[in-house]
Amino acid sequence: MKARFKALFGKNGDASLRESLGDVIDQHEGSRTEFSLRERSMLIRLLDFGELRVEDVMVPRADIDSVDENIAIGELLSIFATAGHSRLPVYRETLDDPLGMVHIKDLMHWMTKQGAAKKPARASSAKPKPAKSKPQASNINLGNVDLNLTLAEIDVTRTVLFVPPSMSAGDLLVKMQTTRIHMAVVVDEYGGTDGLVSIEDLVEEIVGEIADEHDAEEGPMIEPESDEVYIADARTPIEELEELIGMPLVADVREEDADTLGGLVFSLVGRIPVRGELIRHETGIEFEILDADARRIRKLRVHLLPLMQKVNTAD
Repeated sequence: MKARFKALFGKNGDASLRESLGDVIDQHEGSRTEFSLRERSMLIRLLDFGELRVEDVMVPRADIDSVDENIAIGELLSIFATAGHSRLPVYRETLDDPLGMVHIKDLMHWMTKQGAAKKPARASSAKPKPAKSKPQASNINLGNVDLNLTLAEIDVTRTVLFVPPSMSAGDLLVKMQTTRIHMAVVVDEYGGTDGLVSIEDLVEEIVGEIADEHDAEEGPMIEPESDEVYIADARTPIEELEELIGMPLVADVREEDADTLGGLVFSLVGRIPVRGELIRHETGIEFEILDADARRIRKLRVHLLPLMQKVNTAD
């Protein structure tokens, strides 16, 4: 058995067993016949999952859809409709004072109870009819529901977990399973809100993105505007642009610092650039900031002409 492991993983003790297993699954010819592409991808994701921390999978603070405890129920329904989530975190005054979460199921249950109307009693001399085996449907009148009441007044807010960004993603998944609480607020060392993690975020790290009927279909993350210009979402993986231009944009020593074009641009200047700013990459590519706020870059225009001129000059 020992010789078999040496044959599979080699004699290099520097590589961890996790990395070696990943390499075997990814490169070993036998795995390509025994496992489907989807199965191999899931196995590799599972191995990588063990090394993830909460900060690697959380939704950043800037992207959190949340509601104040004093929101009116009518407005809350509208936010549920547009946000496309079944759970929303609830805060008091600011997101740095999170109280819990509200589940659309609990809200609907409360509305149903409020809308239930009692049937009026009727005097009759007729003999009572035998009870039917099928129960009568409840008489629900949603006009009885006061949509001006606030979320705090109806008391449907549930608790959430509070976790540090350094916590293992695997440990959080186990904690969610045991507590049956499927939302966690990520708090920094000062108690402020850093991000949000749902159980779906964790599961997607293993099985890939889970799109349901409420998820809007997104178009391509990078599209040509002309032969030398592309419009890109800042979340576009760097690999997509690398495939388009046929050359690497990130050196091996910087691979862990940037996975997206937005992250790449941030690493080039060490800050969030302002709208209209032009950032030049060492290859000659220029990134024009089309949309950004104080926290992140949203959209970029990628100019390839300087790169093409640089290549032609070198030739």
